[in-house]
Amino acid sequence: MTSRHAALVVVMTALAACDQIDEFLVDDPVEEEQVALYQSAPVQRRNITVAVEAAGVIEPVKTVEVKSKASGEILELPVDTGDFVEAGTLLARIDRRVLNNSLEQAKASLEVAKARQANTQSQLDRIVRLYEQESLSKVDYEQSLLEHATARSEVVRGEIQVENATIQLEDADVNSPIAGTVIERLVEQGQVISSPLGDVGGGTLLMQMADLSRVQVRMLVDEIDIGKVQPGTIAEVNVAAYPNRPFEGEIVKVEPQAVAEQNVTMFPVLIELENREGLLKPGMNAEVEVVMARRESVMAIPTAALRTPKDIHVAGSVLGLDAEAVDGMLDASPVLAGDRAPGAAPEVPALDRERVRAAFLKRRNGEELTEDEETLLAQARQQMGGRRGARATGRPGNEGPSRRSSVAAAQLGGNYMVFALRGGEPAALRIRTGITDLDHAEVVAGLDDDDNVLILPSASLVRAQESFQRRVSGRVGIPGLSQQGGRGND
Repeated sequence: MTSRHAALVVVMTALAACDQIDEFLVDDPVEEEQVALYQSAPVQRRNITVAVEAAGVIEPVKTVEVKSKASGEILELPVDTGDFVEAGTLLARIDRRVLNNSLEQAKASLEVAKARQANTQSQLDRIVRLYEQESLSKVDYEQSLLEHATARSEVVRGEIQVENATIQLEDADVNSPIAGTVIERLVEQGQVISSPLGDVGGGTLLMQMADLSRVQVRMLVDEIDIGKVQPGTIAEVNVAAYPNRPFEGEIVKVEPQAVAEQNVTMFPVLIELENREGLLKPGMNAEVEVVMARRESVMAIPTAALRTPKDIHVAGSVLGLDAEAVDGMLDASPVLAGDRAPGAAPEVPALDRERVRAAFLKRRNGEELTEDEETLLAQARQQMGGRRGARATGRPGNEGPSRRSSVAAAQLGGNYMVFALRGGEPAALRIRTGITDLDHAEVVAGLDDDDNVLILPSASLVRAQESFQRRVSGRVGIPGLSQQGGRGND
């Protein structure tokens, strides 16, 4: 095969490949009519709940560490972990022999001190009489007073030693300080323990007790949602051991110090629960749901149908509507005609934009504004706040409100736009939304129960497709093909 024949084969193969690419890229008019450009979803009545969800761990509200004031060998240990005991119940008994000996020794020392005090008292009485008769020097008199005071101090010291020894003997029986459950036992019968009164290390910890009639869940809440979590809010707690039985608790505290979990700032939140049946055990993993808002039987649409000013025209192009047609539909929307939702920010008329600018410059220059100018700036701030809110709580396309959006933003709702079928044709409408669970959004104004909204491809996907089509349509052929053709007769 000659070089010309080889080049011709390459060219023909390339042309065939181009034809196949074109057949793949160019839409078939018949198939385009069969492929739907959108999906329609009816406006439905449904319940919407906005909640903060987080994981936590069950733990006791109050934990008590039990130690013995007496040192010695443990002779009895009648309780074990999981036992519920009343206040004053015997928990452990320490060997009393050393403690009894200490008490007897303290009593004997006290008797000696009392006898010495009696002896010094009688001597002091004689010395006082002699001193009064001037038969004894003042030095001997003062020495007798000192010996008597020393004897008295020995008696007091002996009484204290007896009392301490008696207390230590009583402390040989370790009784429960509270009514609760033994959740951890750290010693065994026969073990020798030390008292925290004489041990710089703090003494031996015998066990831990807790009142499990009330427990708490410590959960971590994202900083985005922490602003809406307030003490007194009711929370629903679920544990794996009882999947079909939710427990109701109450938020009692939001810790002021944040913690970092996987580079996310979180705040610990404490939720207390009644646990009189003892079903909730310390250490159980819990799933907590804090309901911030709930609406029942309200008009709702999928959040994928919501459009923002940033992507409304791109979505319209998918339906074959140009920007001017979309703007005309929005201007005729009932919400703009006066059927605005309660609390919605009033729009600043287009004719007043110059006045707004002038009032703003006037304020920036420190000049005093009139009452009308103050009102105009307030309306402008409200309008800009509503627009920023719409941009903050929604993404272009079918994603709807951001999954990272705060619950506060979800509760407040905002101003959005949708495409709905009116007379069988798509129409752009302004609506006002209420709360959203990120799957469905409450419709406050702008739609009726019998409306159908359109779910369109995301704006980013449409732009990507348009960019790809432009690159394909701008193709000039296979590189080198024209040069080969120009030398066809060589």
